[in-house]
Amino acid sequence: MAKAQSAALKVSEAVSSAWLDRILKGDCVAALEALPAQSVDAVFADPPYNLQLAGELLRPDQSRVDAVDNAWDKFESFAAYDAFTRAWLLAVRRVLKPTGSIWVIGSYHNIFRVGATMQDLGFWILNDVVWRKTNPMPNFRGRRFQNAHETMIWAARSEDAKGYTFNYDSMKAANDDVQMRSDWLFPICSGAERLKGEDGLKVHPTQKPEALLSRVILSSTRPGDVVLDPFFGTGTTGAVAKRLGRHFVGVEREQEYIDAAQRRIDAVEPLDAAVLALTEGKRAEPRVPFSSLIESGLIEPGTELTDAKGRWRAVVRADGTVAIGNEAASIHRMGAKVQGLSACNGWTFWHVLDGGVLRVIDELRHEARSRMGRAGA
Repeated sequence: MAKAQSAALKVSEAVSSAWLDRILKGDCVAALEALPAQSVDAVFADPPYNLQLAGELLRPDQSRVDAVDNAWDKFESFAAYDAFTRAWLLAVRRVLKPTGSIWVIGSYHNIFRVGATMQDLGFWILNDVVWRKTNPMPNFRGRRFQNAHETMIWAARSEDAKGYTFNYDSMKAANDDVQMRSDWLFPICSGAERLKGEDGLKVHPTQKPEALLSRVILSSTRPGDVVLDPFFGTGTTGAVAKRLGRHFVGVEREQEYIDAAQRRIDAVEPLDAAVLALTEGKRAEPRVPFSSLIESGLIEPGTELTDAKGRWRAVVRADGTVAIGNEAASIHRMGAKVQGLSACNGWTFWHVLDGGVLRVIDELRHEARSRMGRAGA
């Protein structure tokens, strides 16, 4: 009986993960029905921009600009585009975990319509991130400003979604210990990274640079997470996800793009796990209340705490407070009171005598946190 249950579990696991690291061919709304509900950790969507191009675009020398004139970017009206947007966002929302987040990239042609629909459907916008292009295409007609950026909307699944991933400390460290801003400077995809066919022409007109996807994935996912791209194209999301130790699932209609994407992804070698480790600050560490030190035996009730210079002394009570005379409070509030301050970090203010050596109690907190980690391993 146990063997049968084990075999059934293995089959179930195989079926449930059969869509991982694969490109699903078809329309994104229909294809996403193959995915379980709430099964992906993050979404990067690069939908058709609905550029509304009328006629050819020519350079001053009358040569033709290789603009986006594919059938998949054409809609008969704004109403049709809005209906398309609502349909794919609903399909994506079904498979996105409550703790997941979604990125949608677009231009002035579509991003405001997409953003309004996202809000209507309950997504909660966290940031609009501007991708500033170092090498944008000129405005050949000279009747508008040069369009030198695209906009990405980053949103949580709902307003009350508090557990979405944001690797704040990694982003800050990567930005020379300064908070990462919402304007990102990258060149458009070009050179060896740009996929071209045997005819020397671009395989896909709107291939995104891997540097852009790297920052998206590094900022909002963790190793082992699943990243969905419902408009997979030539597979930039999949290639970057694989290299960064994440899983991917892509949806694409055009076989030409699928073939190019698969060859590209097959050639990617994932980075070592040690290289992919995230930089995490104190906010990512499990919370350890002072009472945990008592419960774990690191500090006994009745122990005397002092400040670094021995000016004030407090006694640890069994309930996790510290007392001076008949007055008791938390380590933070008592530390503030004796100094005449409005606030105090009790972990670094109070010390305990341990084997003749005065130790800051924050060291004991680290020991308690380490024990918690070993217990959960």
